[in-house]
Amino acid sequence: MRDPLAPRMRWWGWGVDGHPGLPGHAESLLRSELGAEGRRRPPVPLEEVRLPASVYPGGLRERLAAIVGERHVRDDRLTRVAHAAGKSYLDLVRIRSGDASNAPDVVVYPGSHEEVAAVLDVCAEIGVAVVPYGGGTSVVGGVEPLRGRFPAAVSLDLARMDRLVRTDLRSLAVTFSPGMTGPRAEAALRARGLTLGHFPQSFEYATVGGFVATRSAGQASTGYGRIDELVLGLRCATPAGEAALRTLPASAAGPSLRELFVGSEGTLGVVTEVTLAVRPAPEARRFEGWSFASFEEGVEAFRALEQEDASPDVARLSDEEETRINLALASSGSLLERAGKAYLRARGHGEGCLAILGFEGRAREVERRRARTAAILRAAGGVALGEHPGRAWERSRYEGPYLRDDLLDRGVLVETLETATTWSNLPVLYRAVGDALRRTLAERGTPPVVMCHVSHLYRSGASLYFTVLAAQEEGAEAEQWRAAKAAASDAIVEHGGTITHHHAVGTDHAPWLAREVGALGIELLRAAKERLDPAGIMNPGKLIAG
Repeated sequence: MRDPLAPRMRWWGWGVDGHPGLPGHAESLLRSELGAEGRRRPPVPLEEVRLPASVYPGGLRERLAAIVGERHVRDDRLTRVAHAAGKSYLDLVRIRSGDASNAPDVVVYPGSHEEVAAVLDVCAEIGVAVVPYGGGTSVVGGVEPLRGRFPAAVSLDLARMDRLVRTDLRSLAVTFSPGMTGPRAEAALRARGLTLGHFPQSFEYATVGGFVATRSAGQASTGYGRIDELVLGLRCATPAGEAALRTLPASAAGPSLRELFVGSEGTLGVVTEVTLAVRPAPEARRFEGWSFASFEEGVEAFRALEQEDASPDVARLSDEEETRINLALASSGSLLERAGKAYLRARGHGEGCLAILGFEGRAREVERRRARTAAILRAAGGVALGEHPGRAWERSRYEGPYLRDDLLDRGVLVETLETATTWSNLPVLYRAVGDALRRTLAERGTPPVVMCHVSHLYRSGASLYFTVLAAQEEGAEAEQWRAAKAAASDAIVEHGGTITHHHAVGTDHAPWLAREVGALGIELLRAAKERLDPAGIMNPGKLIAG
């Protein structure tokens, strides 16, 4: 029987063994596009990972065991290494090389709000860093156990807090404890005829608490809304006491304290319960593909959809480069595929862009919405491709992180970053970020493939999600990406984008946060932290630089 507290994912990568990898023809594509040599670079064995001895000041281990029980306090090699990093490119480069120098001294698994509060009291009294841990899927350094000025770090894994607490069908409001993964939450809701509709790419392993703590956006956020739009109430344990924000549909009672905790990334306290707005489970779901002659044409079509209240629930538009690479990886060379490409060339879409649209709801309403959306897209130059591309996307919607592990094995840098801006500024930001990435990596002798898609629509603007591939700079893999990410982040803030649309701040974006919220904004965040976390033990080094 599997240990319910065992790590859910491979310590060196994403998911579990046995997942399909890159197609066979990907090797030649990587060589031709990136010059990647294809030499295998597997992670080191677990027993060779460099792991410092655990430190237990002030009787820490015994005091934690007295709160949660001995079996819920773990400091074995696998558990510590699995909690030593998140899942960003820099995290994986470090951990695959055998560097777990930042591993927590111990991992503790509380089972209730009261146990979380008691753990925080002990850690504040002794002076030990506490890093809240949900699914461990952070791609911005959000769960790395940094100690700051403290002698030890505790990883606070919320896996035991895994249940649906209350269901209010009349209000369409459901309360969860924070450790429920996306699939378990959806299964519990589906049994009651409901859905949250929140499906980020990390869905299989991310948790409800993690969604809230990072202010995430799911792939269907255009229709269902971002997680911050769905939070109706929450309960937090902080070193200064309990913060309980009652479940309300709306309030004018001053600035929203609920908003203060949503997106706080465990720096102020630990979300121990959250009440979310849900919807009836969809009766029908349809995903389909469209083609546009250019990214600019597709962006303009998506703007029209959103501003005419005709957007689908899922709206994704790949630029020319992302479309080209994805089609090359998926190519089978069949007669039907060749005929489809010939048809698009005849329509002037030979080097065009693929869009994926998804609709959910009552069957009659889905058809009505589809018809209206299709009329707007055709008027904007779109060509309907039918359901096949949409079904293919739906089947593979969570596969990106698995493929990243295969690419790392082959010596390929692969990472993502995202931003958002207004419709008027979108073309400027798109070019600036892409140019910064291409220039920086080319100057290091590793010219990249830079891909982008739009995936979240708003009346005033949209997101841009970039994927970068390049041959790794052997011996300087981390420095290579840090240089590219810094150039892209500078371009984002200089050209009117947000430093993060849905990946949160963590350590990666903290140096740029002040340029978005201003010096006074940073001081306001510091003041909140000093009041809620006087000893500064909560997730040091995240969100607020320095």
